[in-house]
Amino acid sequence: MTDLARRGAEVMFGQDRASKALGMELEEAGPGRAVVAMTVRDDMVNGYDLLHGGLLATLCDTAFSVACNTYGEITVAAGFDITFLEASHAGDRLRAHAVERARRGRSGLYDVTVTRADGVVLAEFRGRSRSLGRPIDMPATPER
Repeated sequence: MTDLARRGAEVMFGQDRASKALGMELEEAGPGRAVVAMTVRDDMVNGYDLLHGGLLATLCDTAFSVACNTYGEITVAAGFDITFLEASHAGDRLRAHAVERARRGRSGLYDVTVTRADGVVLAEFRGRSRSLGRPIDMPATPER
Protein backbone atom coordinates (compact mmCIF):
# COMPACT_ATOMS: atom_id res chain seq x y z
CA MET A 1 0.00 0.00 0.00
CA THR A 2 1.32 3.44 -0.78
CA ASP A 3 2.11 5.71 2.14
CA LEU A 4 -0.58 8.24 1.17
CA ALA A 5 -3.24 5.52 0.82
CA ARG A 6 -2.23 3.88 4.10
CA ARG A 7 -2.26 7.14 6.03
CA GLY A 8 -5.58 8.27 4.51
CA ALA A 9 -7.19 4.91 5.36
CA GLU A 10 -5.80 4.94 8.90
CA VAL A 11 -7.01 8.49 9.56
CA MET A 12 -10.47 7.82 8.09
CA PHE A 13 -11.00 4.49 9.83
CA GLY A 14 -9.25 5.58 13.04
CA GLN A 15 -11.82 8.34 13.57
CA ASP A 16 -14.86 6.22 12.63
CA ARG A 17 -16.50 5.60 16.01
CA ALA A 18 -19.62 3.99 14.51
CA SER A 19 -17.66 1.29 12.66
CA LYS A 20 -15.49 0.59 15.69
CA ALA A 21 -18.59 0.25 17.90
CA LEU A 22 -19.82 -2.45 15.50
CA GLY A 23 -16.49 -4.29 15.81
CA MET A 24 -15.31 -3.61 12.27
CA GLU A 25 -11.64 -4.08 11.45
CA LEU A 26 -9.64 -2.59 8.59
CA GLU A 27 -7.78 -5.51 7.02
CA GLU A 28 -6.37 -3.96 3.83
CA ALA A 29 -6.23 -0.64 2.03
CA GLY A 30 -4.53 0.73 -1.05
CA PRO A 31 -5.23 3.36 -3.67
CA GLY A 32 -8.96 3.10 -4.40
CA ARG A 33 -9.49 -0.15 -2.50
CA ALA A 34 -10.15 -1.49 0.99
CA VAL A 35 -11.18 -4.63 2.86
CA VAL A 36 -13.14 -4.28 6.09
CA ALA A 37 -14.24 -7.26 8.20
CA MET A 38 -16.89 -7.76 10.89
CA THR A 39 -18.23 -10.67 12.92
CA VAL A 40 -22.03 -10.67 13.27
CA ARG A 41 -22.98 -10.40 16.95
CA ASP A 42 -26.22 -11.45 18.65
CA ASP A 43 -27.22 -7.78 19.02
CA MET A 44 -26.98 -7.28 15.23
CA VAL A 45 -29.76 -9.63 14.18
CA ASN A 46 -33.37 -8.77 13.50
CA GLY A 47 -36.57 -10.53 14.64
CA TYR A 48 -35.88 -13.44 12.27
CA ASP A 49 -32.35 -14.00 13.63
CA LEU A 50 -30.84 -12.58 10.42
CA LEU A 51 -28.26 -9.80 10.21
CA HIS A 52 -30.11 -6.49 10.03
CA GLY A 53 -29.87 -5.13 6.48
CA GLY A 54 -28.93 -1.67 7.70
CA LEU A 55 -25.89 -3.10 9.45
CA LEU A 56 -24.82 -4.97 6.34
CA ALA A 57 -25.16 -1.69 4.42
CA THR A 58 -23.03 -0.02 7.11
CA LEU A 59 -20.26 -2.57 6.60
CA CYS A 60 -20.32 -1.84 2.86
CA ASP A 61 -20.41 1.90 3.43
CA THR A 62 -17.39 1.69 5.71
CA ALA A 63 -15.28 -0.21 3.16
CA PHE A 64 -16.44 2.23 0.45
CA SER A 65 -15.57 5.18 2.67
CA VAL A 66 -12.07 3.93 3.37
CA ALA A 67 -11.43 3.14 -0.31
CA CYS A 68 -12.44 6.57 -1.55
CA ASN A 69 -10.39 8.36 1.12
CA THR A 70 -7.07 6.83 0.02
CA TYR A 71 -6.07 9.79 -2.17
CA GLY A 72 -5.49 12.39 0.55
CA GLU A 73 -8.71 14.38 0.00
CA ILE A 74 -11.78 14.34 2.22
CA THR A 75 -14.33 12.32 0.25
CA VAL A 76 -17.93 11.57 1.21
CA ALA A 77 -20.76 9.45 -0.13
CA ALA A 78 -23.04 11.01 -2.73
CA GLY A 79 -25.29 7.93 -2.68
CA PHE A 80 -25.34 4.17 -2.88
CA ASP A 81 -27.41 1.16 -3.88
CA ILE A 82 -27.25 -2.27 -2.30
CA THR A 83 -28.59 -5.64 -3.36
CA PHE A 84 -28.98 -8.32 -0.68
CA LEU A 85 -28.33 -11.79 -2.07
CA GLU A 86 -28.05 -14.12 0.94
CA ALA A 87 -28.77 -13.97 4.65
CA SER A 88 -26.25 -13.86 7.46
CA HIS A 89 -26.51 -15.03 11.07
CA ALA A 90 -24.85 -14.36 14.43
CA GLY A 91 -21.32 -15.72 14.43
CA ASP A 92 -20.73 -15.22 10.69
CA ARG A 93 -17.45 -13.52 9.75
CA LEU A 94 -18.00 -11.05 6.91
CA ARG A 95 -15.53 -9.27 4.65
CA ALA A 96 -16.40 -6.25 2.50
CA HIS A 97 -14.09 -5.80 -0.50
CA ALA A 98 -14.28 -2.28 -1.96
CA VAL A 99 -12.75 -1.42 -5.32
CA GLU A 100 -12.74 1.77 -7.33
CA ARG A 101 -14.38 1.50 -10.76
CA ALA A 102 -13.99 5.10 -11.94
CA ARG A 103 -12.70 8.41 -10.62
CA ARG A 104 -13.13 11.60 -12.61
CA GLY A 105 -12.63 15.07 -11.19
CA ARG A 106 -14.29 15.13 -7.78
CA SER A 107 -16.60 12.14 -8.44
CA GLY A 108 -15.95 8.44 -8.01
CA LEU A 109 -17.71 5.11 -8.45
CA TYR A 110 -16.95 2.13 -6.18
CA ASP A 111 -18.20 -1.45 -5.94
CA VAL A 112 -18.25 -3.43 -2.71
CA THR A 113 -18.78 -7.18 -2.49
CA VAL A 114 -19.54 -8.76 0.90
CA THR A 115 -18.65 -12.40 1.42
CA ARG A 116 -19.08 -14.80 4.30
CA ALA A 117 -16.10 -16.89 5.47
CA ASP A 118 -17.34 -19.78 3.28
CA GLY A 119 -17.02 -17.57 0.17
CA VAL A 120 -20.76 -17.03 -0.36
CA VAL A 121 -21.56 -13.54 -1.66
CA LEU A 122 -24.10 -11.85 0.63
CA ALA A 123 -24.44 -8.44 -0.98
CA GLU A 124 -23.32 -6.20 -3.83
CA PHE A 125 -23.07 -2.46 -3.20
CA ARG A 126 -22.35 0.43 -5.57
CA GLY A 127 -21.32 3.73 -4.04
CA ARG A 128 -20.95 7.15 -5.58
CA SER A 129 -18.41 9.48 -3.96
CA ARG A 130 -17.73 13.19 -4.03
CA SER A 131 -14.45 14.80 -2.97
CA LEU A 132 -14.84 17.98 -0.95
CA GLY A 133 -11.60 19.27 -2.46
CA ARG A 134 -9.93 19.61 0.95
CA PRO A 135 -6.93 17.61 2.14
CA ILE A 136 -7.29 15.03 4.89
CA ASP A 137 -5.51 16.32 7.99
CA MET A 138 -2.87 13.62 8.34
CA PRO A 139 -0.03 13.52 10.81
CA ALA A 140 3.37 14.02 9.25
CA THR A 141 5.24 10.88 8.36
CA PRO A 142 8.01 10.08 10.79
CA GLU A 143 11.50 10.74 9.53
CA ARG A 144 13.54 7.66 8.84
